[in-house]
Amino acid sequence: MCHDDATHYYSDSMSRVTAGDMPSHVPLSVKCKSRQGSRSAVPPPSHSQGTLPYLPGDHVIFSEIASTPGIPVVCRTPEERAEHSDRLNLDRRNLTVCPILEGEQQLRLLNFQHNLITQIQHLSNLRRLIFLDLYNNRIEEISGLSSLKSLRVLMLGKNRIKNISNLESLTDLDVLDLHANQICRMENINHLTELRVLNLAGNFIVHVENMTGLHSLTELNLRRNRIESVACAKKIDKDDTRTEGLQQSGKIEQRDADTLPRLQRFFLSFNNISRFEDIACLSDSLSLSEVTLDGNPIAQESWYKYTILRHMLQLRQLDMKKITEEERRMASVMARKEDDKKREIHKQAILKEKRRLAISNAARQWEIQQTVAIIKDTQQAQVKPLGTANNISILKPCHINECEHELWPNESSQLSSNRCIENEAAENNKQDFTKSEKSNSMRSPDGMLTCAVQGLSITESHLAELEGDTLHLYGFGALESLDRSWGVQTAGTVTTVSFMFIDFDEIVAVLPRLRIKFPNILHLKFQDTNLHKLQQFNALALGRRLDQLTVSSQGNPVVNFSLWKYYVLFRLNHFCLQKINDVEVTPMDIVMGERLFGILARVAASDLPQPRLLSLLGEIKKKQLHFILEGKGKKSGVTLEETKDSIKLGGETVGRAILNYSNKDITTEQFKETKMFCQVYVQGLVKDAALIDVKNESLQKLWPQIFIELVRDCVIQMSNKNSHMKLSLKNIMDQK
Repeated sequence: MCHDDATHYYSDSMSRVTAGDMPSHVPLSVKCKSRQGSRSAVPPPSHSQGTLPYLPGDHVIFSEIASTPGIPVVCRTPEERAEHSDRLNLDRRNLTVCPILEGEQQLRLLNFQHNLITQIQHLSNLRRLIFLDLYNNRIEEISGLSSLKSLRVLMLGKNRIKNISNLESLTDLDVLDLHANQICRMENINHLTELRVLNLAGNFIVHVENMTGLHSLTELNLRRNRIESVACAKKIDKDDTRTEGLQQSGKIEQRDADTLPRLQRFFLSFNNISRFEDIACLSDSLSLSEVTLDGNPIAQESWYKYTILRHMLQLRQLDMKKITEEERRMASVMARKEDDKKREIHKQAILKEKRRLAISNAARQWEIQQTVAIIKDTQQAQVKPLGTANNISILKPCHINECEHELWPNESSQLSSNRCIENEAAENNKQDFTKSEKSNSMRSPDGMLTCAVQGLSITESHLAELEGDTLHLYGFGALESLDRSWGVQTAGTVTTVSFMFIDFDEIVAVLPRLRIKFPNILHLKFQDTNLHKLQQFNALALGRRLDQLTVSSQGNPVVNFSLWKYYVLFRLNHFCLQKINDVEVTPMDIVMGERLFGILARVAASDLPQPRLLSLLGEIKKKQLHFILEGKGKKSGVTLEETKDSIKLGGETVGRAILNYSNKDITTEQFKETKMFCQVYVQGLVKDAALIDVKNESLQKLWPQIFIELVRDCVIQMSNKNSHMKLSLKNIMDQK
């Protein structure tokens, strides 16, 4: 038997492993052609006993010996052994065990395909064996191969093997075929440094792992498994003692495909891979030229091909199809789009984090401001002044900073975890935040609020955000955004303005600008704005139009008043509000508001003199009132006192227009004047009530006498009926 035949069989078997999962049976050249006299008896070996079965045309003899009952012994004729000394074909013999091979120490290729063998044994004397084929048997465990140190090809496909084991001595193994078994994990193959082809198709493997050391592997077949991911090992610095500790503890696993420097063909068809991230490590391989992923969920995605080509530039074939230059060009275009998308996502993430921090800081600033206000009110109510020894410690700024972690214990960890995003956003908003801090310090009592906010804020403490048709304003600094340049079209789309963490007195100052900047505002929202008295709603009359009003109970004590909605309907009657806190306004609500508070407008319009009336009206209302009075005076000479009940200024009556809102900056003189007017008015009410009571008391005293006289006169008149009729007739005639 020549060496060329053995080389051909080895190459043919290699091609079968490479081409597919299950190699088809190829008859070995050891089968000899039938000759004349082939049925002639063959002399048995001297030690054999019993019958010697002989198969025509094969020249292989099966027998048994006494020392190993039940185990067949295989012998060949001297002619056959001399012609094919290095190969033996024993396929399809219904063998249940591996037979004893008599005198076959020179074998290099051995075929046991399509038998019923359950255990590998009786091969220890085959020291020169390089090819062993046990395809389609019933083997459950890899064993009995420790002495076959020259073995290069091991074919164990379509058996019942559950674990890869006992391959430690096969260091020269070139091809390992374990397809169509019951293997669940890749293991115990790291020592196979010479292995070129590994076929594990048709098993139950879930993860591609434990492949470090397979430096010669060029082809890996994992078709028809249950693979979910090909996990990549991290680049580990050998000098890093911390990394070594993690590796020893098992926190860093090396179980990837990018440790295979010569891998060229990787077959992953018909598995459970659904994301590119699950196979992303293949992008690091410089040798990989062919990959198959058809039959996986990922292959059904529209972006599948272009994503693979974008990340695996070294590929020449994908799913057994050659990659064209047009496909590579399209992948490049898709790659640029994907990069743009990632940059946009990153940008949005930064803006989202910046928004979260701004709102959080605005909320903190608001809480500190309210805390300071409560402390200040408490101190004013105390007998001792603020500067005494018992009270001075309350106002120390350091105390607010010390309680910072008690108020918000989790914020420090959140801020530190987002430091990288904050730093990028902070540089762009440094000037805005500085301006906000200055404005805060101007309105902070004794500098306490500023000190606390500087310790809490990282980027900024306010936010102005336009979302659809709604302008959200968080924190006092957000009001400054009204001064910037707004496009006519953008400003025209704003129909709702939401205020949060801003004191209402500060909002009142910008309402005229708000009316000019955004002429189409229909809805105002207030949350945490310190609306605490009905009089504050008078300021909303400065608007041009208002259909809806939303006042949250959070941070607005006025909502706790049972009549606040009726006062709003009365004072803003000229707006014809449709909804308050998302509840439809009914005609009965409007009537009830007028009944409860209508007297205020009538009192204001009837009892105030003209100079006082003009002083209470704003500049715009004054001009409107002068224009109306001059027009009516010229035509009919009607005075203010005669017409001010019916005069309307900008849709509201004079009485309602007088009910305006004066913030906390009201002067002492104005306060005294208002106080004097209220005292005079209340005294007049008391005087009138007392006069009515006196008259009622006098009437009660005189009424019995008056009643008696009326009854007496009536009886006298009716006593003489004729004279009464004449007198009545005379009175009637006199009236004519």
